Amino acid sequence: MFPLAWGVFATAFGWIVATDFRGAAHRFHAYSHAATPFSGAGEPSLSVGFIRVLAGVFALIGPVALVSGLLGVWRSRAGPGDLPPAPVWFVAAEAAVVGVVLLRTWRRSGVLRREWDAGNVLERAALAVLTPSAVAFTVTLGFGWDMWMTASWLAGGVCGLVLLSSGRPDTPPESGFTSADQSDS
Repeated sequence: MFPLAWGVFATAFGWIVATDFRGAAHRFHAYSHAATPFSGAGEPSLSVGFIRVLAGVFALIGPVALVSGLLGVWRSRAGPGDLPPAPVWFVAAEAAVVGVVLLRTWRRSGVLRREWDAGNVLERAALAVLTPSAVAFTVTLGFGWDMWMTASWLAGGVCGLVLLSSGRPDTPPESGFTSADQSDS
């Protein structure tokens, strides 16, 4: 089941960001810089062009994983127990990382708080589902519930795609820096 969900997400993410649909590549660039610990206010090391090329790889590999997942479901090979159980230390480390990222992004100056304040109903609904889906992913991974883990991962991914594609192409999100792609205008 995981290859099917991964294929759906990778295909959608790849095409949305690679084509810069409604400024998604610029928004992803700003989000990744804002969510990176110790990134500071300086110029980010990756350009929007590199992110678009990387997303293009996802756009090409995603359909392959999608077809592979569909064939696995059709042949009844997909089901519970597709993934090996995660070790306790890994789940604890992941829970710590998820907790730090959620605290950092929801603080008063965090990127998710700014999105909530400036967002419309759809964007706020996506944010309201994104946060618990990240927590649910960690919990279900720890308990070894593959189906629920995949569902929470896919729900969070869809909400992330809604947030990436919710901007206007002419207004990239506020990020506190000017990228090389924006400084020419």
